[in-house]
Amino acid sequence: MKLIIVGLGQTGNLLISSLANENYDVVVIDQDRKLVDAATDRYNVNGVVGSGASRETLLSAGADTADAIVALTHTDEINLLSCMQAKALGTRFAAARILMADFVREAEQLKKEYNIDFFMKPRLDMAEEIYRNIGMPGFTKLEGFWGNEIQLLNLNIREDSVLKDRSLIDIKQSLGLDILVVTVIRDGKLHIPGGDFVLKCDDNINVVIAVKQLNETLAQLGIRRNKTKKIVILGASSSCKYLLRMLQKDHCDITILEHDAGRCREFMEQYPNVHVAFVDGDTLEVLEEEKVASADAVISLTENDETNLVASMYSWSCRIPSIITRVDRPEHVKLLQKVNIDITVSPAESSAVKALRFLRNHEAADSGKDIGKFYLLAEGMAEIMEFPATEDFRCLDTLFRDKAFRLKKDVLIAGIIRGKDLIIPSGNACIRKGDRVILAASRKNHIRSLNEMLG
Repeated sequence: MKLIIVGLGQTGNLLISSLANENYDVVVIDQDRKLVDAATDRYNVNGVVGSGASRETLLSAGADTADAIVALTHTDEINLLSCMQAKALGTRFAAARILMADFVREAEQLKKEYNIDFFMKPRLDMAEEIYRNIGMPGFTKLEGFWGNEIQLLNLNIREDSVLKDRSLIDIKQSLGLDILVVTVIRDGKLHIPGGDFVLKCDDNINVVIAVKQLNETLAQLGIRRNKTKKIVILGASSSCKYLLRMLQKDHCDITILEHDAGRCREFMEQYPNVHVAFVDGDTLEVLEEEKVASADAVISLTENDETNLVASMYSWSCRIPSIITRVDRPEHVKLLQKVNIDITVSPAESSAVKALRFLRNHEAADSGKDIGKFYLLAEGMAEIMEFPATEDFRCLDTLFRDKAFRLKKDVLIAGIIRGKDLIIPSGNACIRKGDRVILAASRKNHIRSLNEMLG
């Protein structure tokens, strides 16, 4: 697949890194020669220096024969124009990142006007991710990519966990937990576990749970969502606006801390029921003055990683039960993991994952296949995908315990959605025509269709 990536910021580089071992012919475009040189030196990609909105630049990048373009600059208008120009020149598919709230609201109309197939909306996505995880303890994270049937839970196994030193079969039989562990990271190595796999302390796992049973299952796992009546948010950003709209129905006591006086006035006018405080000076002093230590949840949303880190570390020292941190640099995520502040959100990572899903879907469509949903997990070493079961699947109606049903190594059926119900697989399960099959696999397998999972 021939791909053009416009914009070499954090998101652009994350996307290139994710595609490093894939069968993509990538050309990158950026106006900064240093960024282009850095990308072409580090990865097996070609580069063009210039504006992605320029026809000349796009032609130099091969837009007349490209399969797809992904525009990821920090300027929405350039992303829109880049996609429109590329499609006019012959590029088949186009995806653009949009940041402005007005453009997000007008997304469907913009798709038609600019002939764009897909939008990444990182600020809205980040707000939804934060709202989903408010009140969750730091060693867990709920991922919301699977509609109304499936919930994906990321969990660090601690000393007091009911899962510690138990095999997956034992977890299901002895504890009666109807869950499926789809990936385990242990000492930096990925495992797609079988039934005899024993979980150990410090393992990082991803678990599939039926949404209907989420609260019950969390209770069985000893995971308690804390009540959050008092919430402190650092940074009056666009994501903060989206989040405030979601929090309206929860009737929380919300305080926003912001260092920009203009933004403070704007938020005071738009959200009269929210306490907005102008802050200026040392971050720690501000947090102490505003009595952040008494909050139930602290959400750090500034565009400065260091400020967010300081706020989160202070909140952790005050034993605030729910801490959510915006982090753009991967090394900062690892720093927070050391103190169990694991609920981090990243607009760059969100956009990169959405762009990758866009590419996977069109790559599959070219082969007459379809991927309903797609998500990277286990630090990017594994992927979870949804495939429809059609009549050409070789093992329709074959029980999983049957010898004829054999999966490739490091491939796991994570769930089967039949109608509105989620089926957690067992030996007596089977795949029927019309089912939606959730598959987890190591990225090394390059699964692109349901038949490709079979050994």
